[in-house]
This record gives sequence, C-alpha cells and structure tokens, in this order.
Amino acid sequence: MLEVTPQMVKELRDRTLAGFTDCKKALVECDGDMEKATEFLRKKGLATAAKKAGRSATNGLVHAYIHAGSKIGVLVEVNCETDFVAKTDQFQGFVRDVALQIAAMAPRYLVPADIPAAVLDKEREIRLALAREGGKPEAVLAKIVEGQIEKWYGEVCLLEQIYVKDSKRKIKDLLTELIAQLGENCKLRRFVRWEVGEGIEVAAD
Repeated sequence: MLEVTPQMVKELRDRTLAGFTDCKKALVECDGDMEKATEFLRKKGLATAAKKAGRSATNGLVHAYIHAGSKIGVLVEVNCETDFVAKTDQFQGFVRDVALQIAAMAPRYLVPADIPAAVLDKEREIRLALAREGGKPEAVLAKIVEGQIEKWYGEVCLLEQIYVKDSKRKIKDLLTELIAQLGENCKLRRFVRWEVGEGIEVAAD
C-alpha cells in the first residue's frame, strides 16, 4: 500500500478544504490516488449535506458587491444556522465568491424550480422548433429538447452554473462542501444583480 505523506494530505486539503483526518483517510481508502480521494471526499460531503438539509438556517449574511468600473452591482443573501458560523472566514469567503459568480455569469434564477412555467414552456417550444427545422427525427425530439433544457439550466440558474474559478465544480457543489466543512445547514436564499443600462428602452429616431 502506498504511504500517505503529509505533502499528499496538504495537497488534498488545498483542493477540497476538508479536515486533515478526513483527507488522510480518503487517501488511504483510495491508495494515494488524488483524483479518487477528491471524489471520495465530495461524495462524503453530499451525504453530510443531505443529513443537514432539513435544519433551520435563519442566520447568515447579506453581501453587496460592486464590480470593477462600477457598472455591475450584486446583493446576495446566504443563510446558516448560527451567527458564529456567519462570522467565519470560510462562510464569508463563500458569500463573496457567490457574489462574484453572479456578477460574472448573470444568472436569472436560483434553481430550476424558480423558472416560471411560461418561460420554461417558451424555451421548450423554441428548441423543439429548431430541432424540427434541423431535420431531427420525431422519435428523438423530446430527448434532444430535454437535454438542451438541462444545459440551459446551467446558464440561467445560479446553483447549476459552473464555478468561474473551477470548471470542475458547480455552485451547488461549493455549497455542499461548505455544509460538510462547517457542520451546519447553509442556504443560498436570494440575489439581485444590476447592470448599468440594463432594461432601458431606447426610443427609435
């Protein structure tokens, strides 16, 4: 069996922010394979998060972020169970990263369930028409459209978006990891994003 060195544990901790003991155990379980150990810890995080998901989260932070040039502004609220956790560097760092994500990627919704039925129906209608126009067989149209809708969720829903700082993780993965690390239920509750000139109608000459 491969010997797990302190350097290996440190590298895994830097990757996942998991505790020393958890990192060492993951490396032992995965025979020193860094990628497998990372996946092992993420799966463990999912299980931990699932156990805490029903717990009340009524503390937290509202964070304001103004993007460089003062053209984009973001307000985001993230909740946790205790004021103590809300003051930790990990929690505050997560909140700041989420605000940056919102500024950069302009999500319209938090989760797919927040998308109004009329908007979702319209998106399906457009994609169905395009698939038919492209000569796709009728038998596979529904599957093609649903695959495109899933991809679209990753564009417009914050929790489904790829994290701008790490293309291997989604925002929901960051949230799961945060819950596992802090030992409290945490929730992304709501956000709003403004951009200079956005939504302003210009009259035609």
